[in-house]
Amino acid sequence: MSLIVAAFYVTVGFAKGGGGGAIMVMGFVILPLACIWFGNAMGGYTGLAGSIGITAPSPGIFVCIAGWILLLYPIIVSFL
Repeated sequence: MSLIVAAFYVTVGFAKGGGGGAIMVMGFVILPLACIWFGNAMGGYTGLAGSIGITAPSPGIFVCIAGWILLLYPIIVSFL
């Protein structure tokens, strides 16, 4: 289902902004899709994330939920 939502976003991005718009939207949907599909692996990451250190793993389900929230954020904002 997440791939369907992401494909919808990319299609709308292409319709409104051409190839550049589609690429920008793909850049947005990469992180939420990774969180949804690989939540356990991403939640288990500890170490440096930029200049911030991650000291404890996160439960994979929380990473997955955060991915869904981030993916659905544009739809939620458009209805509000």
